[in-house]
Amino acid sequence: MGSKTPFTLKWGIMATGHIAKNFVKDLLTDPAIRDVHDVCHEVVAVASSSSVQKAVDFCAKVNASTKTKVYGSYAELVADGEIDIVYIATPHSHHFQNAMLALEAGKPILCEKAFTVTSSQARKLVETARTKQLFLMEAVWTRFFPLSIKVRELVASGVIGAVYRVIADNSLNRVLPEGDLDFQDSHRMVNLDLAGGAMLDLGIYSLTWLMQILYHLQSDEKKEPPNVVAAINKYHTGADEMTSFILQFAKHKSMGIGMTALRIGSGVDYDFTGGPPIKIQGSAGEIQVMGPAFKPSAYRVIMKDGGGHIETVHCPIPKDQNRDNWGHGMYWEADECARCLRDGKLESDTLPLEESIVVMEVMESTLRQGGVEYPQPITTDIYDRLSSLNTGRR
Repeated sequence: MGSKTPFTLKWGIMATGHIAKNFVKDLLTDPAIRDVHDVCHEVVAVASSSSVQKAVDFCAKVNASTKTKVYGSYAELVADGEIDIVYIATPHSHHFQNAMLALEAGKPILCEKAFTVTSSQARKLVETARTKQLFLMEAVWTRFFPLSIKVRELVASGVIGAVYRVIADNSLNRVLPEGDLDFQDSHRMVNLDLAGGAMLDLGIYSLTWLMQILYHLQSDEKKEPPNVVAAINKYHTGADEMTSFILQFAKHKSMGIGMTALRIGSGVDYDFTGGPPIKIQGSAGEIQVMGPAFKPSAYRVIMKDGGGHIETVHCPIPKDQNRDNWGHGMYWEADECARCLRDGKLESDTLPLEESIVVMEVMESTLRQGGVEYPQPITTDIYDRLSSLNTGRR
């Protein structure tokens, strides 16, 4: 029997910043490097909100096909009838308006995280997508790693018993000797106008580990949302520079402890010789996840009665040797989108839309408790087509 032709998903890329570059490079890698043969990807068009030239320059950087169309506006991108799905890579301050623009144009969406700035915006996006029968997913790439899938399977199998606590830290040491952070005040990481701060940009990864274990794996038909207790240290711009939060799932007798910061790193170095940034602790043992929380590279299982034996499993990111060793790990979420659209699904079972809403509620509560306030233009859940056409890069 001959092999089936893989399903090809045709992408439109909204924005031309760093994260878009990494994503498109992953789209252009050979799926066979990750042992994927049922789906593949094509970049149909790229758009910058400021100029066609930026889109042209972007395509040159990623060695895109000469057939890739370039646009100088997001309106032109979402109107392209050849595009199957739009990837939104703008700052999260603009995700709601940009996503609404694409949904109003009838386009399925993969939207970068943090999904939105507020939970009401997230609910509005989900409501709109469901009304229009359009696929929508938050781009939490880490959740689709084979490592993450395997860890969830191990926890669900009961290998470490009942899980009562998860600890996750995703922090970066970006402090200068004089005490300021290594960002201009206008930078998206610390600029309130761009929804800056540690929580929405980095803390989402700590929260991802807490939620995918303690919430996603709940067996209950109606899942228990967490109670949230949080504390924040602010930067002089008003954005959060160090944030800690505790999620309490009282009915399940479990807790998650999440941390994120811009002044200290999750480990002394990227080899994490100081210890794992993620610990999943159960009654019979512990799973430790190594490497940055956003891009884990290995996990180890330590059993309570294991006599000191530690099993370590390495999970390297496959690289495409024919494309200068490209391979960042974002292609797995793209594969999920392809399979969902191929199969007529409107959301992912691995990251349901209801879960993205709960995550936004947790982050919103955390920021509220810390006194972080974003300006009204980026917190409104009222769609403004003009606002949706203009934004920065990410």
